Amino acid sequence: MMDAHDTNQPLNQGELEEEKKTVEVSEAITETPTEEVTAEVQPEAAPKPATKEDVLNQLKELAQDAENANKQEIDNLKQSFYKLHNAELEAAKVQFTDNGGNIEDFVAQEDPTEEEFKRLMGVIKEKRSRQVAELERQKEENLQVKLSIIEELKELVESGDDANKSYTEFKKLQQQWNDTKLVPQGKVNELWKNYQLYVEKFYDLLKLNNEFREYDFKKNLEIKTRLCEAAEKLADEEDVVSAFHQLQKLHQEFRDTGPVAKELRDEIWNRFKAASTAVNRRHQQHFESLKEAEQHNLDQKTVICEIVEAIEYDELKTFSAWENKTQEVIALQNKWKTIGFAPQKMNVKIFERFRHACDDFFKKKGEFFKSLKEGMNENLEKKKALCEKAEALKDSTDWKVTADALTKLQKEWKTIGPVAKKHSDAVWKRFITACDYFFEQKNKATSSQRSVETENMEKKKALIEKLSAIDENMDTEEASNLVRDLMKEWNSIGHVPFKEKDKLYKQYHGLIDQLFDRFNINASNKKLSNFRSNISNIQGGGTQSLYREREKLVRTYENMKNELQTYENNLGFLTSTSKKGSSLLTELNRKVDKLKADLELVLQKIKVIDESIKAEE
Repeated sequence: MMDAHDTNQPLNQGELEEEKKTVEVSEAITETPTEEVTAEVQPEAAPKPATKEDVLNQLKELAQDAENANKQEIDNLKQSFYKLHNAELEAAKVQFTDNGGNIEDFVAQEDPTEEEFKRLMGVIKEKRSRQVAELERQKEENLQVKLSIIEELKELVESGDDANKSYTEFKKLQQQWNDTKLVPQGKVNELWKNYQLYVEKFYDLLKLNNEFREYDFKKNLEIKTRLCEAAEKLADEEDVVSAFHQLQKLHQEFRDTGPVAKELRDEIWNRFKAASTAVNRRHQQHFESLKEAEQHNLDQKTVICEIVEAIEYDELKTFSAWENKTQEVIALQNKWKTIGFAPQKMNVKIFERFRHACDDFFKKKGEFFKSLKEGMNENLEKKKALCEKAEALKDSTDWKVTADALTKLQKEWKTIGPVAKKHSDAVWKRFITACDYFFEQKNKATSSQRSVETENMEKKKALIEKLSAIDENMDTEEASNLVRDLMKEWNSIGHVPFKEKDKLYKQYHGLIDQLFDRFNINASNKKLSNFRSNISNIQGGGTQSLYREREKLVRTYENMKNELQTYENNLGFLTSTSKKGSSLLTELNRKVDKLKADLELVLQKIKVIDESIKAEE
């Protein structure tokens, strides 16, 4: 009997069949030959670079070992760089147009970091190209080696020599085959079939004694048991991608290992197959979750594109409307930056779509401001013409005719649109100065109303005494009606002597405040009533004073309206999912309600002035 350690022994036909089954099922699980699996696997998402300098630093590290760098990681860095680069470009465009530039005249500044980025990408590409060429050369060499092994196996089978005597040479050829790895993908299956053909023929010629067969079975069982244990541990590996790669190596080793005893073949294979299935399932689920997250990112970005594309440009007719919409677009751009990558085949397309929509918005904004600037220049010339007319009338002593003429000019002024901010205050001051000068001269010449003012003073003092006499135990509704009647009577009384005006005003409004507080009369009515009372004081300066007060209220109304629109836009970007978000929503809603009430009050005040102007006319 031969010693079990004298030589490696070949496999019989039954063992060969078990080895063939191992190969077939292993290939069914991996679906592609081992040497191609790693090329299809996507890497874990790398940490997202915050700046272009971070991208360059990571690229420099990858360039040092470019041959082993992961292609997906390189692609992600490329996408990150141009995302940051394009964001800077968009910001520069916005600043350019905000400063009055035409978007078509915008020229991007040279970016040294982009040149460095292209250089590093060129280095990496060159190294990886050399690696691919070297790998293809090695595959061709391996192909020739395996073809020569098949020829040698063919000679062993067809030589007619005793297979037992040729077994040592056969084992050497098997080992050489296993040591020779990658070959061109298109030759893998054909090589394996030819190799198996001659292995099977050799085993058909071989008559192996039981002692050596049992030794081989035992040795192979130990190896395959170890491989099963290693595969089972991979199910707990935190890095599922690494676990999948390791599994491919275990499959190759399992396939290269000979058969075990017939009664153990199904058991050992099923154990290895079950462990492989667990690892493959985790690997598949991992990339399905990545795809799901990327699809969610694509959905969010698509919605943002649709929002920008759906902007109704026909409704943007004022400076404030365009500015509010600009803030919304910038908020969407900031939101875009917080969203991760979309699926690779759509990532560039969706970004191009968003950039096109934003470019279109800022182009139209530039066109609007260009036309607005032209309109403002026309308005400025019209207002200068009114200034010249007012200045030509200011020294007139034909009080009635001139007052009517200036009042007409003031009405015409209101119909003219806005002018550039740098000219607005100056041209208004020029116009109102001329009007004020005339009406001041007119007031000095028509001051024969002092006796009437004294009589009005006595009437208002009498009203103050009536207000003071209101009993605090009076019915609330009765008191409220009485207060309103007295206030209405007060407002119907004309001017009082200038020296007594402030004293009477303080006494009257002090009593009114006390009565409103005592009987809980509506605060808006109180403010409006106070304003009505103050109108008589404003009228003392003439009609031009009423126009100045009206202009002031209109400006206040526009500012409050813009502030209200800003709050309402902000409400659209907030949610109440957190305690902080909920409290912020409550505060904003409170401010919105207050602004609406104040807007209504301002409108009522404008109405009161219009009524007073009409009465003066």
